[in-house]
Amino acid sequence: MIAHIEKIENSYTATYERHLNHSIQEVWSYLTDNEKLPKWFSELRVDELRKGGVIKFDMGDGTFDELSILDLKVNSVLEFSWWLDTVRFELTEGSNGCILLLIEKIKTITDHTPRDLAGWHVCLDVIEALLDGRTIDRKEEWKIWYEKYGKEIEKVTNK
Repeated sequence: MIAHIEKIENSYTATYERHLNHSIQEVWSYLTDNEKLPKWFSELRVDELRKGGVIKFDMGDGTFDELSILDLKVNSVLEFSWWLDTVRFELTEGSNGCILLLIEKIKTITDHTPRDLAGWHVCLDVIEALLDGRTIDRKEEWKIWYEKYGKEIEKVTNK
């Protein structure tokens, strides 16, 4: 399901909701375990898993940007800076598993925003596939979702 994108005052929020047939602990491990993180987001690495801690983003040129962990409740909430924006994962109990929310607070819509939104969408698809023991073609999926998120951004910004 496509994220719900809305304008709130002078910024935007994109909310993704996934119902996963896996425990909170299993899903949490994919969000925070450096053995599992690269399987769905190869550039991320948790450096210090605590509020005020750091997640490192590999820029691919030998350098790393540090993203601050803004909120952390083990097996429940992981929120970190995403440069000028923020990304928040929330896990709650659901029937036959858990509910995963990803909420990105976007300060300014740019030409890159649909790329990021499609990227997060595919990341969540990959996490679900890994948990289910499946694989997906990330590049093909990203292309499909990139086009859809481009249209969603147009709808929200043209209101």
